[in-house]
Amino acid sequence: MDFRDTRIVFMGTPDFAVASLNALVKAGCKIVGVVTAADKPAGRGMQLTQSAVKKYALEKGLSVLQPEKLKDPGFIEELRSVRADLQVVVAFRMLPEIVWNMPPMGTINLHGSLLPQYRGAAPIHWAVINGETNTGVTTFKLKHEIDTGAILLQKSFPIGEEETTGEVHDRMKEIGAEVLVETVKGLAKHSLTEIDQSSLLAGQPSVLHHAPKIVTETCRINWSDPVDTVHNLIRGLSPFPGALAEMDGKIIKVFRSRKEKSATGDIPGKVFSDGKTFIRFACADGYIYITDLQLEGKKRMPVEDFLRGYRLLPL
Repeated sequence: MDFRDTRIVFMGTPDFAVASLNALVKAGCKIVGVVTAADKPAGRGMQLTQSAVKKYALEKGLSVLQPEKLKDPGFIEELRSVRADLQVVVAFRMLPEIVWNMPPMGTINLHGSLLPQYRGAAPIHWAVINGETNTGVTTFKLKHEIDTGAILLQKSFPIGEEETTGEVHDRMKEIGAEVLVETVKGLAKHSLTEIDQSSLLAGQPSVLHHAPKIVTETCRINWSDPVDTVHNLIRGLSPFPGALAEMDGKIIKVFRSRKEKSATGDIPGKVFSDGKTFIRFACADGYIYITDLQLEGKKRMPVEDFLRGYRLLPL
């Protein structure tokens, strides 16, 4: 089968997924339906807001489905009616078996890690938080257990020492889109070899890293940690949701930092500043200089701008 004749239903919601949908459209793939999240209230006026995928799909004249529940009989019937050969999932929610097992070619997913490492909801965040120097994307077939299906294609790329999750995300969405198109072409040609993830586990490090959802407790900076650990946490949570710290009894979000390893007798968490150009916190083996932050209720800004409007006495 020519890949352009393959009837595809695409499922996704955020901007990350738009890059993949756009790549499929540009490659000439036949998108017979797009499934995305329902419109949600957002902003000060709480007006209904469309997902990034829906906005793109409507611009391209694609049919859009927005089920509240994926097991809803009406949605299932509508999904069957488009007679998809293949379903493609990028940054969407968990699918029930009745959905992912529907098309004859199955359902494939694009995941933001080199599986079996970093299975879970936040693979980019955790790779950066853990100080990984390399990550990648994986396309695989869906099955019952999350992120455990047979691998189709993978592509790795380096993570820069100072890169944030946001920067890795923006590169990854483009790389992933290219790999996804190659996967669809390979499936249509029957030229891909499926690789069982269990066969890869023997060659993995003793620790299998997971990527659970980021929660508030994950975001709290522990100044008793080494500077490398704190620095990686800050860039791993930037730009969202942001690493959390307390200063002058107020909560700040930290988005950028630089580290200085040095012998110090200072109590971890002690704050230093000249009141003009820098704020630094003592850690277990040095100092973290905050270069980009946000005070609760205020805008995000560089540290110099912050100090022009905030009185933090020199220590």
